[in-house]
Amino acid sequence: MTRFDQNRRPLVIGIGGTTRAASSTERALGFALRGAEQAGARTRLFGGTFLHSLPHYAPESTHRTDEQLELIEAVRHADALVIATPGYHGGVSGLVKNALDTLEELRGEARPYLDGRAVGCIVTAYGWQAAGSVLTSLRSIVHALRGWPTPFGAGINTLETRFDTADTCSDPKVVEQLSMVGQQAAQFALAFRSHSQHLQHASAASHLAAATPDPADETHTRKALALAN
Repeated sequence: MTRFDQNRRPLVIGIGGTTRAASSTERALGFALRGAEQAGARTRLFGGTFLHSLPHYAPESTHRTDEQLELIEAVRHADALVIATPGYHGGVSGLVKNALDTLEELRGEARPYLDGRAVGCIVTAYGWQAAGSVLTSLRSIVHALRGWPTPFGAGINTLETRFDTADTCSDPKVVEQLSMVGQQAAQFALAFRSHSQHLQHASAASHLAAATPDPADETHTRKALALAN
């Protein structure tokens, strides 16, 4: 189980975007990460430009690029994640999937893959059908990586919703939904930290109690020795 630094704010990693600069997917992810920050987390974004720099993940190769190592190291220390993908032909984009495939390098960790971490899921698609089906697919991928999808996931129909700038969205309700995804990821990280600390304190108290002699037991032992003599 992970030991948290009590004085460190949880880290939420954002992964998502497309090859197109200022994509709706990356801007939607930005709203979610700001929601995580409002809930008390630190955030770090791996957007479309970074994801495009990753080579195709080849598990048989032992060489990893600096970009691959940067992503792996960031996720290794993450307390939660938010993943955003466009819906391409009913599935997660190859760009995002390749980044998630790269996390195979975490299989031998004390926390393998995304174990013990909440993962917020966001899908942008040009229509409701793809938004719903790809969100289900993304949740399945998170489960396979041993992560815990947050209760709320955001499916955004970009046929109806526009992100004209990084800070603006045409639908206030979508902003609330994206913010909720980030907030739930951060809140889970904080709750998991509190639970871990409680277990650590309980374990320490248990060990202390086991090491401290019980006065009643000492009295019983003295009586037994006296009778034996």
